[in-house]
Amino acid sequence: MKVNKIIAVKLLLSLVIMIGFTSCSKKSDSKGGSKATGWKINDKKGGFQYASKFKKQATGPGLVMVEGGTFTMGKVQDDVMHDWNNTPNQQHVMSFYMDETEVTNMMYMEYLNWLKTVFPPDQENYKNIYEGASPDTLVWRNRLGYNETMTNNYLRHPAYAEYPVVGVNWIQATEFAIWRTDRVNEKILEDQRFLKKDSKVTDMTADKVFSTEAYLASPSTAKGGDTNLVLQKGQKAGKAPKAAAGSTNTAGNSPKNVYAQRSSGLILPEYRLPTEAEWEYAAAADVGQREYNAYKGQKKYPWSGTYTRSGKRQVRGDQLANFKQGKGDYGGIAGWSDDGADITNKVKSYPPNDFGLYDMAGNVAEWVADVYRPIVDDEANDFNYYRGNVYMKNKIGEDGKVELVTAETQKFDTLSNGKIVSRNFPGQIAQTPVDENETYLRQNFDKSDNRNYRDGDKQSTRYFKFGNSEEGDEKGKLRDDQRMYDSPKHNVSTDSLGNMVKKYDKSNKRTTLVNDDVRVYKGGSWRDRAYWLDPAQRRYFPQDIATDYIGFRCAMSRVGPKADKKKRPRN
Repeated sequence: MKVNKIIAVKLLLSLVIMIGFTSCSKKSDSKGGSKATGWKINDKKGGFQYASKFKKQATGPGLVMVEGGTFTMGKVQDDVMHDWNNTPNQQHVMSFYMDETEVTNMMYMEYLNWLKTVFPPDQENYKNIYEGASPDTLVWRNRLGYNETMTNNYLRHPAYAEYPVVGVNWIQATEFAIWRTDRVNEKILEDQRFLKKDSKVTDMTADKVFSTEAYLASPSTAKGGDTNLVLQKGQKAGKAPKAAAGSTNTAGNSPKNVYAQRSSGLILPEYRLPTEAEWEYAAAADVGQREYNAYKGQKKYPWSGTYTRSGKRQVRGDQLANFKQGKGDYGGIAGWSDDGADITNKVKSYPPNDFGLYDMAGNVAEWVADVYRPIVDDEANDFNYYRGNVYMKNKIGEDGKVELVTAETQKFDTLSNGKIVSRNFPGQIAQTPVDENETYLRQNFDKSDNRNYRDGDKQSTRYFKFGNSEEGDEKGKLRDDQRMYDSPKHNVSTDSLGNMVKKYDKSNKRTTLVNDDVRVYKGGSWRDRAYWLDPAQRRYFPQDIATDYIGFRCAMSRVGPKADKKKRPRN
């Protein structure tokens, strides 16, 4: 009997201990304890800070959600060019966000106004910034056409405010996206009281420019290090912070007196140009199709059907896009078969596709991020395909801190057409190419510039000899006439007096425009026939030259789940 009582007591004690541990665990979890260590998360006394109440990424201004998936990239209904430029291949893209419309003249004018205010063109240090970002309004001129009205009015006149901006080259489009990222995140942080109220307006000077990446790297040095502008949570302008710099905010459930960081969940990813795969996927919008042929890439336009006119009863016969309908016919017969536009048209003038995106066919063609090559190398990659990666890293100074661009260290590029553009602005983090410290023994990349990976490098040329010998100079480099792509080599230099000298390659032996500085543009425009409205069509143009028919829209990557879907109930 005694033995049984002892066993019973031991069992009872064990049960009590187990219940105690369970209750402690639940108690720890209920109070925000770590599942790994049991320590509290977001403790007011310090420690690890994290946005444990984060739900989902906010949708940035102007964007709509594009749920990712698989599709047949490059499949066209009609291939009258027969240039093997659209070989079908299966690709998968992750979910992302894309601008509902093309970037308009009003949106771009806001950018120009900001540049002119912050970097006055009459100052020597900044004289090339505003001019370098300004669209080329002379793209409207034609030797045998009177287009001076557009040359003088299209960009700035309020009648064209909601029309897509043109005359913008690829480089200018990417710089606009960087500026937009910083302005959007600047407003978010100001609304959340991490920045002084209205500082983006009242304190907008060249030495106090806000940069998202600079703020994330070192909040205390952002906005020129002015602590009256860069606040910690709970701090008021003009008062010293109460907590040590470097701790992070947790989007509403953190201790006070901290800076925002990536772990806050507040700061949005960067605005950027969409990749070719993203743009084509978004334009095709197979999400609205439940037919087998559509899934296999048989959809000819961003809308359903094989015609460019609407079949709906109320608007039957109306054009679904703005394009050139025939020789000498840019809009149709007035008052009858009219598409509503001679040149470009106001955004949202035509129905959106099934993703809610407007003008993915017609109006203006659009720059995408990719460097052009005749083929899409799906053997190398079939997930989030993109050609154009140039990996950079933050430049670290001798003091171990990141270096910020200043008016003295700002760099300008002289393009092949002589235009001077700025590639960075004061307040941003200086960048430098990745080196062997990042590439050593890596399997996924081995250099900074990957634009010509597997196509365009010396191994790809017909002159390359495998083994110990290869035709070329003594160092194994290919001569200029042995490059894979025989593109023109224009050159801009300066003479001994500092005057610009432009050298134009007039050779008639050049066989292509393809090189590492040529970018893809997608979609038809007001100048194009219906053939180019197919989302799979692809063309290319030098990245530093603008036209009157190429515009752009921005995209943003999505972090977290593929879509905001409710969890399926378990059986």
